[in-house]
Amino acid sequence: MAEGTQLCRRGEYGKALTCFNNALKLRAGDKHCLVARSKCYLKLGDTENSLKDAEASLQNDKTFSKGLYQKAETLYTMGDFEFALVFYHRGYRLRPELQKFRLGIEKSQEAIVNCVGSPSLVKLENKEDLCFISRQAESKKANQKLQNKVTMDQKWTRKQRPVRNPKTERQLLGELYADKAYLEKLLKDEDLMESSTKQGIKVADLVLSGISYLDTRSEFWQQQKPIYARVRERKLRQQRWIRDKKRKPAEVGRYIVKSMEDIDMLLTGDSPEESCKKAERVLKRIQGWSDDEVPNKNELIGNLHSCIGNAQLEMGQMEAALQSHKMDLEFARQNDLRDAVSRALGNVGRVYARIGKFQQAIDTWEEKIPMAKSSLEKTWLFHEIGRCYLELNEAGAAQNYGQKSLQSADEEGDAEWQLHATVLVAQAQVKLKDYRSAIMNFEKALEKAKLIHNEAAQKAIIIALDDVSKSFIEELNKRREEPTVYSLKDYDFSSENTKDDDSEKFREREESEQSAENQDDEKQKEDARNYKEEHGNSKEGGSEQENKEKESKGDERRRDRKEK
Repeated sequence: MAEGTQLCRRGEYGKALTCFNNALKLRAGDKHCLVARSKCYLKLGDTENSLKDAEASLQNDKTFSKGLYQKAETLYTMGDFEFALVFYHRGYRLRPELQKFRLGIEKSQEAIVNCVGSPSLVKLENKEDLCFISRQAESKKANQKLQNKVTMDQKWTRKQRPVRNPKTERQLLGELYADKAYLEKLLKDEDLMESSTKQGIKVADLVLSGISYLDTRSEFWQQQKPIYARVRERKLRQQRWIRDKKRKPAEVGRYIVKSMEDIDMLLTGDSPEESCKKAERVLKRIQGWSDDEVPNKNELIGNLHSCIGNAQLEMGQMEAALQSHKMDLEFARQNDLRDAVSRALGNVGRVYARIGKFQQAIDTWEEKIPMAKSSLEKTWLFHEIGRCYLELNEAGAAQNYGQKSLQSADEEGDAEWQLHATVLVAQAQVKLKDYRSAIMNFEKALEKAKLIHNEAAQKAIIIALDDVSKSFIEELNKRREEPTVYSLKDYDFSSENTKDDDSEKFREREESEQSAENQDDEKQKEDARNYKEEHGNSKEGGSEQENKEKESKGDERRRDRKEK
């Protein structure tokens, strides 16, 4: 049954019918399967079998709403509008919440009115005396009718379809009129009509069945909405068009205001597709009006292009949205509308940012900066530009615009934008590896998030704060390790230099002391020689003793110098 339903949705009704037949063999009398097969028969144009299945689904449960609706639909398709109305009413009483029963009642009533006319429009008048009609005459006419009465089958076989006016038939069949004309042309080809298909079916039978089906449908459409009803509707449409064309300026203004409100309401109510369709209809209508009827026509056209672009953006149609906003920008520049130019630039930049063209978004938004009127608008603008710079890994520019955004948010006193701007600055500082400042800004942002009770922002900031703290600790550890290594190296080099300097000084001091000792020795020897020469050999023994004493004193002086 599920496979049959899927095939039915694809329009493969023949295959779906086979699936439903197999399902009913396994579970005979299943009401849901009977309704599904009835729908399939109805799509194939077999109203008789469709009605049988719909009635079979109601055999055990007269309150089965799907069966009631399917029977009503089949009766309506067969042209039995009165009986269809009865079953639509039964379903509506059982399930008033279902919209389809109410719509069925409305279309059945409309079809009945189109066929017989509205009772309010019929006025019976009795201008003559009708007493001359005798009961005998009435009975005679009744007997004559009974004699001429035939069965339904005989009536169907003997009935010849009236020849319709081709113009009337064209109006009823619409695009199918060409198909009927083609089939009637094939009937004139005798050789083709005598041939058969591979399955053994005569081509003539196929052609006649096709023509019969189209005749049946045209009769149904004739009953559903006769030609005079169509003519009346066409006249009403023309009258409305003429009346709309001669609309007063006040009515034009009310229409435009109401339409713009509806467009905005649909867009904010998560119905961008409906908003886009309504904006396109209003745009087409306004373009057909003159400048006298709509003084600010160009401004309205640009505004509608903007609405269409916003709806397309919500639907994910980025290229179409970009084109719509560019058309808004073009209209605004052509008519020198500064506010409209500012609006269009903001929207164009927004689309560029959504599709990842961040540099184009930056260029567009920077052009808009001088046109910003309020601090809040500047806050949003600076924040979005900074965000784009952050995406382009230009952290310095992102920090700069983040600080500008924060300054404008402080001027406006908007806590939510203060939060966004502070987070942007902190993220830029993380990319710049200014972890200390980033931690301080994330802590400020966390306080703002708590102030406005934004739990999602709090969680995100806490996670970011933990990551930044870890990075900051790693940076500090690296800084501690690097100075320790350099100090040890400096210490080693300084100690070696000190040792070299001390040894050099020690050698110089030894050399100076040695030279002084040598000078003393030479002086003592020279004194000894002079002494010998003066005192002669007679005092040789005494002089020797004195020399020994002098030598011992010289040795003591040398030892003292060495100790020093």
